[in-house]
Amino acid sequence: MNNIVITHIARFIALLLAQVIICNHINFLGYINPYIYIIFILLFPIRDTRIALLLVSFLLGMLIDMFSDSGGVHAAASVVLAYVRPVILKSSFGMLYEHQSVKFSNTDLGNLITYVVLAVLIHHTILFSLEIFNISSILLILKKTLFSSIFTLILSVLIIILFSRNRK
Repeated sequence: MNNIVITHIARFIALLLAQVIICNHINFLGYINPYIYIIFILLFPIRDTRIALLLVSFLLGMLIDMFSDSGGVHAAASVVLAYVRPVILKSSFGMLYEHQSVKFSNTDLGNLITYVVLAVLIHHTILFSLEIFNISSILLILKKTLFSSIFTLILSVLIIILFSRNRK
């Protein structure tokens, strides 16, 4: 195995453990719960096949669901995020994505934040819509989505910046 595969396996395990051991026990005011495991989906290599991303995202979501006893909502939200990821990349990075030259470690901070914001909002909207699954509770869905998205966004951007190699 080459070094890149080992790096992605380590990232997968580290984010899974961080989510299960630390983040699942944070429940501030009943609405704020960070979901940092989506960093793995966001940083998955662009040049790899799309089916690999969908399968790994499903596996990651199912493992989170098994540890959280949440019945498949994380798997569904992760697969949806993996499916719409090319659209998010194109809208955030434009021509860099078209030419397959996006490197997350040396992209512009504004583009990175746009990418993470769009991905987190899509993931959390799907997650909480499936978790609550009641149209009469739309305000609760929006409240949980907004507050958890803000906390997840802050943590995700900080983690990506801290652990990227070429960030200046």
